[in-house]
Amino acid sequence: MRAYRADIAFNGERRLPDGALVLVEDGVIAGVESASFPAPADCPVTDGAALLPGLIDTHVHLCGDSSPRALDQFAELSPDRLQDVITTAEQQQLGAGVTTVRDLGDDRWAVVDRLRAGGDGPTVVASGPPLTVPGGHCASMGGVATGQDALRAAVRERVDRGAGVVKIMASGGVLTPDTDVFSCQFTLEEMRAVVEEAHLHGLPVTAHAHGLSAVERAVECGVDGIEHCSCLTRDGARLPRALSERLAESGIYVCPTVGRVPGLEPPPHVQARLAAIGSTFEDHLVHVVELQKAGVRFLAGTDAGIGPVKRHGLVPMAVVDLVACGVPATDALASATGLAALAIGLRQRTGRLA
Repeated sequence: MRAYRADIAFNGERRLPDGALVLVEDGVIAGVESASFPAPADCPVTDGAALLPGLIDTHVHLCGDSSPRALDQFAELSPDRLQDVITTAEQQQLGAGVTTVRDLGDDRWAVVDRLRAGGDGPTVVASGPPLTVPGGHCASMGGVATGQDALRAAVRERVDRGAGVVKIMASGGVLTPDTDVFSCQFTLEEMRAVVEEAHLHGLPVTAHAHGLSAVERAVECGVDGIEHCSCLTRDGARLPRALSERLAESGIYVCPTVGRVPGLEPPPHVQARLAAIGSTFEDHLVHVVELQKAGVRFLAGTDAGIGPVKRHGLVPMAVVDLVACGVPATDALASATGLAALAIGLRQRTGRLA
C-alpha cells in the first residue's frame, strides 16, 4: 500500500475542504481520508501540492500524430507505423496526467482492434471509424454508410467489434475541404435509425455537428452527445433560444473541443479553410460563452491529434478555456474527471477519488 497526501484535493465532483490522504493498493484506491488522517504504519507517503483524479479527454484521435497532415496521411501509413503513432499518442496523454481517452475516429478499426491486446497506455473508449457519407467528412477512415438499413448494420458491426460509442458525422468538417460544414450529411430518419439501433445495444451516440441545422437535427433524433456544437450559419454562429433550451433540458453532453497549444497558429491550409467558412477559434470561444449561459453540460475534449495546435495531452488547456468562458472551476474540472467518466460509461472505475 502507498499513500498520497495533499492539502488541496478535488474528488471529481467538488473540492474536499480538508484535503485528502488517498490510500492505493495494487493500483486501486483503497481509501480516501482527510489530509490530517495518519497513514497506516510502514506505509510510504508521497506529499504533493494537490490531488485530483486522472484526467479524461473525451475527444481524441489516437491515429493522429499532430502533424499538419495528421488526418490526411492515415491511408499512407503502414499498419505497424500506425500502431507506433497510437503508442506515442497514448504516452503523450499519460505524460499530461490523462489516464482515460475517448477515441472518436480511428482508421479502419486500428484503435478498436488494439483494445483486445491490452497494453500500458490510458484506458480507451473507442468508436472505430465514424459514420459518414460517401465523400463526407473523414470518409477515408472507412465508416461510409447511407440508408437506414445500412446504418443499422454499421452500428451492429461496431457492437460486434467492441466499440464503446457510436460516432456519426452529422455535418461536414473543417479538415475535409470538399464537405459542407453548414449542412446535414444525413436525414433525420437516418440519424434516428442510428440512435435507435445503438441504444438497443446499449451504446451511446455522439454526433459531430458544426452547422446549426446539424446541431438541431442531432438534438431532434436524441443523441447522447454533440461534438463541437458550433451552430454555424453562413452569417456566423447562432444559438436560437429554442435550441439552447432543448440542449439544457435534454441533458445532452456537449464537447466544444476547446483547448489548444497557446500562441501557435493552425497550418496555412487550415487557416484558409476557417477563413472560407468565416470562423475562428476565438469566435468559437464566444459561442461557448453563449452555450454556458444556456446551461448546457460540457465535457472537456480537445480533438487531440488532428494538427500541431491540437497535440495530445491538452486537456488542462481545455479546462482553462472552459473557465475563461464562464464555467465555474469546479464544473470545468468535473468535465475532465467525474462528469466525463459518467458520460463515457466509466464512472465505476475512474474519474473520482473514491
